[in-house]
Amino acid sequence: MLFLFTVPSTYFVEATFISTSCMIGAAYFQRALIGGKPSLRSVALGLVSAALLYGVFYGGAWLVSTYHPFGISSASETSIYSLIASPSNPLYLQGAVLLFDSAGYESFFRGVLQRRLSPRLGFMAAPVVASLDAALHIATLNPLWVGATFVTDLFWGATYHYGGTQSSFTSHFVWDIAIFILRPVK
Repeated sequence: MLFLFTVPSTYFVEATFISTSCMIGAAYFQRALIGGKPSLRSVALGLVSAALLYGVFYGGAWLVSTYHPFGISSASETSIYSLIASPSNPLYLQGAVLLFDSAGYESFFRGVLQRRLSPRLGFMAAPVVASLDAALHIATLNPLWVGATFVTDLFWGATYHYGGTQSSFTSHFVWDIAIFILRPVK
């Protein structure tokens, strides 16, 4: 995953596919790929989680633009959005990246890591996995990205805890579409 943060931004889409393929491969060998028929409950929980998370980010964007904590400004958000929702990336490619990333990410971080930690840690596996992923994002040198990663991971970890990978995948994918394509918060 660190590979994503070391390549030039013009190769971010390609790097995402490579990194996500590695996560899907790891999940496959651990028999943790997202699969099966989603239930109405798992999809509903995912949709509610995505909506709540979007609300958190909407409020967070307002706080950042109003108070500039630690000198952070909304310009830090723009760099994150531009990696996916760039005019140079056609809409179908943006959707494909977000779908593939959501599936790989949830299969690995929830299906492998959180599933393995849950028997020992219970719900606390969610913040442990969120902290691990946020630590990986320190390589971006973007404190907003690190914090946002922790918050999203915590939400998806809680969603997984209560609803499984179908719910966390639904939340992740719907939130990605909303935040990167439909209505980015700034």
